[in-house]
Parts: sequence; C-alpha cells; structure tokens
Amino acid sequence: MEELLLLRQLIEEKQYEKALEVVAELEEMSREDKLNKIYSYAVILLLHLIKQEAEKRSTRSWEFSIYNASKEIKRVNKRRKSGGCYANEEELKEILTDAFDTALKKAALEALEGIYTDNELKEKIQEDKIKSKALSLIC
Repeated sequence: MEELLLLRQLIEEKQYEKALEVVAELEEMSREDKLNKIYSYAVILLLHLIKQEAEKRSTRSWEFSIYNASKEIKRVNKRRKSGGCYANEEELKEILTDAFDTALKKAALEALEGIYTDNELKEKIQEDKIKSKALSLIC
C-alpha cells in the first residue's frame, strides 16, 4: 500500500522516472509472490509423486492432491490480462529442483510408515522421472 501512495505522489509531482522505478518494484514484488506460491504447490505435487513412486501405489487422496497442486500451479502461473506466464518452462524446472528436497524430507516422514530417512528414500525413487512427470503436469 505504501508503494501505491508513493506512486500516486510521484505521478502528481510529474516525477515519471521515479514513478516508473516504483512500478518496476511493484511488478517484481508481484512476480516473486507468484513464484513463491508456485514453489509451495510444487512441494505438495512432488510430495505425492514421491510417495506414489516409493510405495508403488496411489490413493484417491494423493491423486486429488496431485490434481489440485498442478491445477493451482497452472492458475497462479497464468498472466490474466497480458497473457503468457510468470515462469517459463526453464524456471519451472528450477522451482521443481528447488522444491524437491523439501518434498523428499516430508515424504520420508509419511511414505512407507516413515521407516526411511530422506537419503534412504531418495535411493528408492527415480528423481528425474518424478520431476519430469511433475513438469508434464504443469506445462
């Protein structure tokens, strides 16, 4: 809100260069917020894909979580008015790579009754296959 008031003031004072700097800052803040939401949903998506791979089974609950997380990532990533996306395919790959460790740690607590550490669980799954499947669900 503070930024909007400053922007208004700068426009009223005809300080357009400074106003454009504030606009750029607001755009970056908005984009970062979108990317943070995508990251959060990516953790959930990967968590359930890891559990499916580790346990060689699925549940309706996991299926719904996968569906919902992938749908929300697509929704959040879509630019409403200008079209396009906030994160391109390469950036989505980076987000999935970044989110994978967090998802793996959580999956280690839940999958196979939590008997494996995250490192042990990682040996039982195919990380690249899981990331590839996640990417195919969100692109």
